Order: sequence, then C-alpha cells, then structure tokens
Amino acid sequence: MPTARKRARTYDSVKIREALKKQFGHVRDAVGALTPEQLALETRLAGWTVRDLAAHITMAVETVSRNLARDEPPAPQLALLDWPFATAARAGDIADGTRELATANPDLDALYARTEERFLEALTAPGSRVLAARTGAMTLADYLVTRTVELVVHTDDLNAAVPGLDIPYDRQALAACTRLLADALAAKAPGGSTEVRIPPYAVVQCVEGPKHTRGTPPNVVETDPLTWIRLATGRLTWQDALDAAKVSASGERADLGGLLPIMG
Repeated sequence: MPTARKRARTYDSVKIREALKKQFGHVRDAVGALTPEQLALETRLAGWTVRDLAAHITMAVETVSRNLARDEPPAPQLALLDWPFATAARAGDIADGTRELATANPDLDALYARTEERFLEALTAPGSRVLAARTGAMTLADYLVTRTVELVVHTDDLNAAVPGLDIPYDRQALAACTRLLADALAAKAPGGSTEVRIPPYAVVQCVEGPKHTRGTPPNVVETDPLTWIRLATGRLTWQDALDAAKVSASGERADLGGLLPIMG
C-alpha cells in the first residue's frame, strides 16, 4: 500500500454530510422510477445488473450504520489517503454480498427507505468516532468522505447503464470524490514534475523528476471531474481517454497510464 507523504486535505464535515444526504436522495429517486426492464440491464461492472448495482449502493451507505454498531476501536488505523488502495482486497466479498443483497431484497423501494432512515441517524454521530471498517479503523469524518466516492462513482455507473437516466451529481459530493482520488494519485506517485488539473475542484503535483517552480509547468495533465473519476477507478483507460480527447497531456512526464487506476 502506498504511504501518503502529504497530509490529507481537510473536508468540511457539515458539507460532506449534507452532500451525502443529497446524493443518496438523488439515487433513491432515480432507482424508484426504474422499470423492471431497466433493472435487468447489464452494467459496466462485469456480471452486475442495474438491480445488483442499485442494491450495492445501499450496501455502501449501510456500512456507516453497521460500523457504528460495532465496538469502537481504540484508535484509527487507516489514513484517508490510504483508503483508495485498501479497497481492492475486498472486491470478491463485495461482489458476493451485493448479489445476495439484491436477491434477498426484491423491493428496492423498501430497501432504500430502511437504508436512508438508518443512514440519516448515523450522520448525527460525532466525526471523531472511530469506526471498525473492514478496510481498517477510520474516524467517521474520514469514512464519510470515502462514501462520497462510492456514491458518485456508482451514480456514474447507473447513468452509463440506463440511457437517459441522468441522475444529478451533488456539487460537494463530486468535489470531495475528485479531490480524494487526485490526492491519492499524488500519494501513489509523489513528486513535483507533473501538474494534474481537474477544474474546478483539484490541482495536484505528482511524479518524481525536476520540480516545477515558475511559469507554465513543463508537464501538464488536464481533464474534467467525471473523466478523472473514471480513469482513477478503472472505468476508462488512459489511452481511450486520450483518443477521445477527454484528457490533454503535454510533456514527457505527463503519461499517467502506468499509474492508473488508483482503485478498482
């Protein structure tokens, strides 16, 4: 696991909690309007239908309530910037649990209602509370930032799977997701030779080499937030993004293909 060399940026706890409420609400409204035919569609997640994906989103949110119900660990073990690199080991368990949840809950409306009720209650807990998360003990404040990644990424997955769905993205949730994954890139490839710009939310320096100090950086990568999130999570390859003009890269150290994805 890469070690974060830079201190994680701070996130406004009130804004993060409000963003999560809004994004989950957007998803709940959209899922509630899906037809049986739409729920049966395949997604870009291998072997998952839209119904499976919709169920998984409740699982990602329910972990907040479930972890709060466990005994509190004595101290955090996992820094926020380390979380993206700790998720791959649980991919198999998550896939199995998702299918079981989807099968056991044919009534998605009821599943979302129960999840939202418990989630809103969980959001009243103090941010300093340490959670026994499966990826490693984290403070609630940090863990809630990771939930913005889950909700934004899977909102995009739903939009990609169902033509015309167009679930909106809460601005604060999209910003937090973008920034965490950008900071994780800087932690994975520390350095100052390359500037990665993801307007309007993030700019990070990364990659070993001569450090830029003045003027226009010699190595610059720029893209939009959703393209960056797709690159960072393996939904889009570096070469495909270049070919589609979804990303611009200039300079000999501006090829991020070998550093992506950040998380699977």
